[in-house]
Amino acid sequence: MPTNIEIKARVADLDALRARVTPMATAPVEVLQQEDVFFGARTGRLKLRIFDDEHGELIAYQRPDALEPEASAYRIVPTSCPAALRAALTDALGETGIVRKRREVHMVGQTRVHLDQVEGLGAFMELEVVLGPTDTENAGRAIAEDLMSRLGIQLEDLVASAYVDLLRASGAST
Repeated sequence: MPTNIEIKARVADLDALRARVTPMATAPVEVLQQEDVFFGARTGRLKLRIFDDEHGELIAYQRPDALEPEASAYRIVPTSCPAALRAALTDALGETGIVRKRREVHMVGQTRVHLDQVEGLGAFMELEVVLGPTDTENAGRAIAEDLMSRLGIQLEDLVASAYVDLLRASGAST
């Protein structure tokens, strides 16, 4: 399975963070509207990320809830029929939550920097350091920690939980 090193942080000022990350970007920003539908899973998490009626991705992943940069193993399967796939998965596994967000993806080297506006939660930032076949998790953690420092992300900003869990804990409907 492919692996990322990831962190998530609350963001007080998304515009200020955008101003810091934009000059670091090595590719044009990509803006996405996403709806993530979570399903019951035996291990890890399973979500269907819906971009529109004809584009989606089924994503199975395992990541511990931790504040520090941690490994996330994942598998992504694209779909051109997200509504039909959602119906089948809902019938078989049941939906456990829904997260809607506007995401800006800024590539900084091998790292995806996500600036997220999450419905019901507010502004967040995620780092996903994409590990290549010869990259170690420790090297990925060092990249994440360096970027956190350069972007001004403090330890007290870090969040251990997934958005779906934060929504559930806040009492917001998922």
